[in-house]
Amino acid sequence: MHLPAHYRQQLDRLPKIAVGADHFDVLYSAKDFKPRILDLIATARQRIYLVALYLQDDEAGREILDALYAAKARNPDLDIKVFVDFHRAQRGLIGKGKQGGNHQLYQARAAEHAEHIEIYGVPVKGRELLGVLHLKGFVFDDTVLYSGASLNDVYLYQQERYRYDRYHQIESQELATAMVRYVDDYFLASDAVQRLDKPAIPTAKQLKGSIRRFKGQLARSHYYFNSSLPLEHEFAVTPLVGLGKRNNQLNRMIRNLVRSCEREIFICTPYFNLPKELARDIEGLLRHGRKVTIVVGDKTANDFYIPPEEKFSTIGGLPYLYEANLRKFAQRNQHHIDSGLLNLMLWRHERHSYHLKGIFVDGGEWVLLTGNNLNPRAWSLDLENGLLLKDAQHLLSERFERERECILQHTKRVASFSQVEQISDYPEQVRRLMARIHRVKAHLLLKRII
Repeated sequence: MHLPAHYRQQLDRLPKIAVGADHFDVLYSAKDFKPRILDLIATARQRIYLVALYLQDDEAGREILDALYAAKARNPDLDIKVFVDFHRAQRGLIGKGKQGGNHQLYQARAAEHAEHIEIYGVPVKGRELLGVLHLKGFVFDDTVLYSGASLNDVYLYQQERYRYDRYHQIESQELATAMVRYVDDYFLASDAVQRLDKPAIPTAKQLKGSIRRFKGQLARSHYYFNSSLPLEHEFAVTPLVGLGKRNNQLNRMIRNLVRSCEREIFICTPYFNLPKELARDIEGLLRHGRKVTIVVGDKTANDFYIPPEEKFSTIGGLPYLYEANLRKFAQRNQHHIDSGLLNLMLWRHERHSYHLKGIFVDGGEWVLLTGNNLNPRAWSLDLENGLLLKDAQHLLSERFERERECILQHTKRVASFSQVEQISDYPEQVRRLMARIHRVKAHLLLKRII
């Protein structure tokens, strides 16, 4: 492992977009997310590009879609395009029985309106299990609203429930255009990407050859933009994208970012299942005396958690698998917990859930905004992106300090690995499932795809 200065040099060599500090805003509450989206939709004049894992057929999802149609009716020249995962859009919710896909909503709304809003399904892989569209970012004219959240009731704080994420707004023509150009150059140029608002959608099997070629193009893809060095009162932003384990520029940047830490690092991940390389990097920091804080959701704040009073299904075992990973990591690093170098913070707030991801290095001199869950699935299967911010002048320090305070508001520190439940503490149906998984060694495969 090189000195932190070596990895900082690697980060400094990345091309950058200079942005004025007054053009950056942090939304500190999930409650502010939907109103901001609706406001940006209503005020857009030229283009709206929404990229998310899904836009759900539920109350909040329909509200967003209706707002898009209303904006198009007011301004027929407004360029509106929505991109969601091809597979996710055509199935119901996992564990909720037989349901129609979200594409049925898109087609129904299209039939009701004279205006046309283009909604595309992006098939990153031939099957959802093997990889999805996990790219993030909404563009409204020259404004980028970036979050790891998708568009549905719980992400948009509907019915007094929320799934906590991070939310950042950046006004930059160069950044907005780079994100739009990426979608135009790679998604719209591929015959694998299909309209979901029109009937007769080809199947993944029918698109097999196109999807294979598309995957290869995405693995080599990157953002195009004019690089500029920040001046006084400006910070730098670098958008990065990655797919697959080989030559993944996003993964490489994340590892360099972690290893660049000189004093302290603050990491958020919703699902504790670190890639081996990243776990080694983090433990290397601890050995060299760097302070590490990892904020992860309690298993009850996991979006797959099923309360004991509800009917259990196999998908409900995932939060317990993540918790088992956390306990092992805590046990292995108990001496660092005892010394105060390692702070494992469990987030839990009533019946709400946790979906935060991102990294702060050395108090916010470097900050990663990303939808990447920092797990093996994100590392090798899904199409991911992120925005790396360098704030050398500490212009955003107060905003990021307040954000970290908000993140920690509903957390509790793990003082000992023994505080984390183990298999013997779990409900009977979970114990049976975990025993079956380990008996057939399925946990080794599951760690790679969850």
